[in-house]
Amino acid sequence: MADQNKTPSHTWKEVFEVSGFNLTIIRKLLIPVVNATPFWDPNQPNQVAFSKDVPLDSPGTKLKPFIRLYIPVKLTRKTKLPLIIYIHGGGFISLSVATVGFHDFCNNLAARVRSVVVAVEHRLAPEHPLPAAYKDTLQVILWLKSQALYNIRPDPWLHEFADFSRVFIMGESSGGNIAYHAALRASELDLRPLKIEGVILDQPFFGGVERTSSELRLIEDPYLPLYLADALWSLALPFQANRDHEFSNPFIHGFERVRRVPRWFVKDDEEDPMIDRVKEFVRLLELHKVPVVYRFYPGGFHGMEIENKTDALPLFHEVKNFIYNTGAANY
Repeated sequence: MADQNKTPSHTWKEVFEVSGFNLTIIRKLLIPVVNATPFWDPNQPNQVAFSKDVPLDSPGTKLKPFIRLYIPVKLTRKTKLPLIIYIHGGGFISLSVATVGFHDFCNNLAARVRSVVVAVEHRLAPEHPLPAAYKDTLQVILWLKSQALYNIRPDPWLHEFADFSRVFIMGESSGGNIAYHAALRASELDLRPLKIEGVILDQPFFGGVERTSSELRLIEDPYLPLYLADALWSLALPFQANRDHEFSNPFIHGFERVRRVPRWFVKDDEEDPMIDRVKEFVRLLELHKVPVVYRFYPGGFHGMEIENKTDALPLFHEVKNFIYNTGAANY
């Protein structure tokens, strides 16, 4: 009987071609990046949000020098909106807040959920393996605390429109993994007056040495084949760590800290190779009596909401219900 824990037969050259590397780890842009749009853009007649790149001026930050901040258009003064800290996907090794798919997603997230969105530009593996991205996201959270306390130069958009007492951490794919770990680290700190009310995970990227049924069923998935997932972990995890490291596999290293987060929202699709791991994640949340809203949809694929704006509409609706605590719930 074949060893189900072996990696499918593919080469590192294939991995690098799919990921946008050459053999010396020099990135090439497979997906275009776009500029922020802080003002009305005449080339976008249906513009739904404004965005701008904000330098992080907190001392000692190790981030790249900006976050991308989004607000809906047509806001009135004294409007206070929930604040979403958003972490993009890309397998820990690629893409950016400025990648066109994530930029469009955050524009619509701000507009349709009626929220202020802070998109995190985190360091990338393999040059900066995990936990670098967790630390960078935590640095953004601490920067927002300083904003709430007026300890640093205030950003006018944040202070006019963001409700620092209603903060949510959201991530897609590897960004979901980062959101999970950053939220647990943040839960150990005194962030007042910042208050994290929940975590939103969209197709979170978890792993493990033991294969799941969905990984084997979708072993050559066109969006996240198993050989690529294995390679991403090899590039992102600390040196010589395997997929049962705590950064990859949250299930075998203690799960009690999840109780420190008030509410969770978890979403995945049946044709995502991650679906079995995500269902187990929800099962453990329920076992630990943690409030969780979960949505598992038939069909779909990994990264669908980033690739297709229409596919993202149900997610925006569910996230809005979760943030404003309306609509159907599982808890």
